[in-house]
Parts: sequence; structure tokens; C-alpha cells
Amino acid sequence: MHPSPPNPAQRRLWRFRGGLHLPTEKELSTGRPVAEAPLPSFLTIPLQQHIGVPAIPLVRVGDWVLKGQRIATSQGAMSAPVHASSSGTIVAIEERPVPHPSGLGGLCIVIRTDGLDKWGRLPKPFANYRDLDAATIRERIHWAGIVGLGGAAFPTSVKLDPGPNRPVRTLILNGAECEPYITCDDMLMRQGSGDVILGASIVMHLLRARECLIGIEDNKPEAIAAMRLAVAESDIRDSTQVCAIPTRYPSGGEKQLIRVLTGKEVPTGGTPSQIGILCQNVASLAAVAEAVTAGKPPVSRYVTLSGRGIAEPRNFAVRVGTPVADLIRAAGGLRGEVRKLVLGGPMMGFALHSEQVPITKGTNCILALTDQEAPPPRPAQPCIRCGKCAEVCPVDLLPQQLYWYARSKDPDKLRDYNLFDCIECGCCAQVCPSQIPLVQYYRHGKAELRAREQDRRDAEHARARYEARKARLAHQEQARQAKLRRRQEALTTSPTTGRARTGSDAAATAKDPKQAAIEAAKARVAANKAARAEQGLGPANTRDLTPAQQRQIEAAEQRRAAATAKTQPAGEDGKRT
Repeated sequence: MHPSPPNPAQRRLWRFRGGLHLPTEKELSTGRPVAEAPLPSFLTIPLQQHIGVPAIPLVRVGDWVLKGQRIATSQGAMSAPVHASSSGTIVAIEERPVPHPSGLGGLCIVIRTDGLDKWGRLPKPFANYRDLDAATIRERIHWAGIVGLGGAAFPTSVKLDPGPNRPVRTLILNGAECEPYITCDDMLMRQGSGDVILGASIVMHLLRARECLIGIEDNKPEAIAAMRLAVAESDIRDSTQVCAIPTRYPSGGEKQLIRVLTGKEVPTGGTPSQIGILCQNVASLAAVAEAVTAGKPPVSRYVTLSGRGIAEPRNFAVRVGTPVADLIRAAGGLRGEVRKLVLGGPMMGFALHSEQVPITKGTNCILALTDQEAPPPRPAQPCIRCGKCAEVCPVDLLPQQLYWYARSKDPDKLRDYNLFDCIECGCCAQVCPSQIPLVQYYRHGKAELRAREQDRRDAEHARARYEARKARLAHQEQARQAKLRRRQEALTTSPTTGRARTGSDAAATAKDPKQAAIEAAKARVAANKAARAEQGLGPANTRDLTPAQQRQIEAAEQRRAAATAKTQPAGEDGKRT
């Protein structure tokens, strides 16, 4: 093993406001090396393992698939493809329980594994990524379905496309892993530091970034040493620095880490790309390296299994789709009185409603917590306005005010107090002496605001459709009126001379369609006589007309006579004169 390089001069660090010092509990799962989780009999692979629209299945029940084969394609820009994490047969495409705070299910593809774990045909690896343009690398990342593996699950190909007017100068690698119990990124940096740095080099080439900063909390000395050694042996050593940052929750938050490493603040409602920075989780960059240089999608990931309710806490390399129950058995099962299973950390995770939910791309930790670790919450008491929640808020919000406005359902005030800047870290609820579940109120307030915003968009869409329909009907009415005017003009035009009629004849014709028909028939007879006279055939008679024309003229004359008789006044004998 190579000796660790000497520590470089420590970069100047800043401090973010608020935060907490929490018991780390990380030694529970770092005492054992990472183990390969057994291949389960069935893999349940959700079609939505990312923020955005669910993927669309490409397979049917009964199909045999191979490891790494794409089994669902992305739907739109904000989506990610899904791949089979082992070989086997598709036995179902249906709703199954998925890891979500609501406990609701989602559409999943179920694979009965064949035990071969055979890889399918993979795309061509790129031996020298520096010969590739940004679009080709980004397309490979999109094909692999890589998302933020730190838990956010944001499609990486979208995040690596900040736009032409937002050049990225600094790439930040997030290796802080600040939440208690979770150690999967720590173990990845210890054992796979080379892949992480290779991924960083690829992304720097893609973004044309000038520098790379790697933030790791100072309670991970092994990971810091391994990453510094990997940087020293890489081609980006002159532009990359590993920074040991103070252990303080939530230093792993994107905005907080940017503040600590650069001293810059991300604007309210903005993104880091607005200030020339892009932040990526270390596990996401390791997946980028494997996808680009080996052509392999991320079909497995490191997952921490910890808590005092687990017999043998440790980290596992787990295939996506593995049921949580199988993973717990691989760790020796549960022991003691387990109060709840939590997906994620104790601060930002959520309780699982079933052990049958699968591991997804965004799953980084499964906790089995006892009553000692997660005591039952006491009943909430009225707020005493102590202000402790505001002191620990790392985003510099006013949690107490947000709480009141969330309770009173005042959306305008919630926007004014920047509710969406809340990262739901749970610091405020952790220190609240009244045991108020503040984060739950904030989540509910965000849901209400999103629902109102969706209603507003729907109303705008409906109004636009109504305006378009009204304009379309007006256009059709204008066309109908124009056509009617043309027909009236045609009726009031002399068929023999082609000039418009004037006086009472034209007015009578316009008012009496029957008279117009009679005159048109007479005009045709007159035109026929004139044509015969020019040809020297003598005057025409009714025998020159067709039987249909003769009947038409006779019927018109009869109708005209009947109409005239009705309009004449009656004489003294009662008969019409």
C-alpha cells in the first residue's frame, strides 16, 4: 500500500450559520469491511427512482433480461432510464410497495433471477474521455440512468447541463456525509477513491471547470487520506484539493458545503450554477466513471445497514431492487425491540411501512432503531417563543413564523418568509422544547403551495384554451359572414350583363329568393335566345329547353301566381280582384 502523501496547506474555510453537533454513531458500521449482498430470488425495480417523470417499460412479462440491460426508457428531459440489476425473467409489471414517506406503491418491474448474474451487451467503453465532446459524455451519463446517489436522486445528466450562459468554474465533491449512522460514502472513498477522482476528472473535462474541491468532514481520517492519495496520482492533482471540514450537521447540505468551502452564498430560490459552482456526491461521480470508461450502468450501490436493532451493522454492495428484508437477513437479522425501520438517516429519513420495499438508486442507509435511539415523541406543547429554532436554522430562516403561517394556511406569508429555502434538515425540531414536529408543518405548507401553484397553472392553461377557442369561433364566424356576403352579391348581379342591378328590382330580388330563381331561369332563356340568334338559328322556344328546365320554370310561375293572388285585396263580392 502506498504511503499517504503529506497534507497540503489547508484551504481557508468559512462557517455557515446554525447547525448542530450530533452523536455520529458511525463506528457501528465502519468496523467491518464492505460485503457483497447475496443475490435475491426476486428483484423489484421501481420505474421511478429519480425526481421527475417515471420511466416507460421496454419489456413484457415473460421476457428474459440480462444484467445491465435497459428495461425502461426515460420519459422527457427530467427522467432517467432503468436497467436490470441481474439476469432473469420478467414475472410481473405491476404496482408494488416502494420506499416513500406516504407508504404508497408505484409501478415496478419484477425479475425472477436465474442465479447466473450474466451481463448483457454493453456500449463501447471510452478509453480516452478527453477526446470526447461534452454532448457525447452527457448522453452516456443519461443512458446509464445516473442520478444523485446522495439521496436527492436528481438526474445527473440534467444537472451537468447548466446552460451556455452559466459557465461552471468550480466543481465541488460532497463527501461530508454529515448525518449520523450513515457511512456508505465514507467506505466508498476508502475503497474506491480512484473511481471517485476519475469521475471528477471526467466531469471537469465536461464542464471545463478550473478547480475541484472535495469536502470531507474531519471525523473521517481514513477517507481523507485515501482521497488525497488518489488525487496525488491523478491528472487533476494541480487543480484539486481535499478539504477536511469541521464536523457539524448539516455541513453536507449543498448550500452549506458551498458556503464552507468558498464563502459564497447561493441566491434565494437559485441554484449553485448561478454563481459558477456545481456540487456532486462522490458516489454519483464513481458511477459516472464506470459508465464512461466501462460502459456499465449503476446496477448496485453501497448501502449502510446500521442501528442497535441490527445484529451485525455494516455496509453492503447491494443490487438495485433487493428487498430490505433480504438485506436485513444478510446482516444477521434484527435483535432486541426495534421501534422502527428508517430509510435514510435519523434526521432526514422516513419510517418504512414494510420490509418488502426494494433498495433503489437513492437508498443510502437502512436503520433499525430501538426505543433508546428513537424514543416515542412526547405530545406537542404550545410554542413558548424561545427562539432556539431560529438559532440553529442553517438557512437563516424564522422557523417559528413559518410554523404559525403553515398552521394558519397563509400561502402569501409562507412565500414571503422563503419556505422553499428550508432544506428540512430537522435542526429546529431537534431543539424545540415544546416537541413540535416543525418539519412536518413545513412539508405540509410546501405541498399546499405546490398544489396552489399547480391550480394556478391549470387555470392559466384553461384560460388560454378558452381564449384560443373564442378566437377560433370568431374567425369561423367572420369566414361565414364573408361567404354569405359573396352569395348575396352573386344573387344581386345580372347574369346577362355581369353588372350589379339597381333600384327596386335588385331590392326585390334580394328580399324574394323565389323571384330571384324565376328571373335567373328567364335570364337563361334569354341568353339561349341570344346565342341562337347569333348563330342564325332563329328564335328559341320551350322545346329547346330540357324537361327539367321546363318543369322548373312552370313551377316557379305557379308559385309566383299563387303569391300574387294572396296579396291582392278582396272585392265587394268577397272575391279577390
